[in-house]
Amino acid sequence: MTSLFEILMLILGVVKFFIIAHFIMSWLISFQVLNIRQEFVAQVWYGLQRLLEPIYGPIRRILPPMGGLDLAPLVALLAIYAIEIVLRNNVGYFV
Repeated sequence: MTSLFEILMLILGVVKFFIIAHFIMSWLISFQVLNIRQEFVAQVWYGLQRLLEPIYGPIRRILPPMGGLDLAPLVALLAIYAIEIVLRNNVGYFV
């Protein structure tokens, strides 16, 4: 059962990495450091959007409109950290 705990922590770590990469990439695109017209950048950007939209979508429906400011990545990261805390505090149930 410890392997189940490790697999869950690995999945949460990968999701955190994707969220942070998407967040950084959105800033680089908005400040025109990255150009979305480049094929590789566009593929990575749209791939990350497709992966993360199932996470961001429900959060965006709950959050009120913030005038162009998207807080869904922040809320998703906070939720992932909360899930990690709960899992670490209950690791005894996995043993």
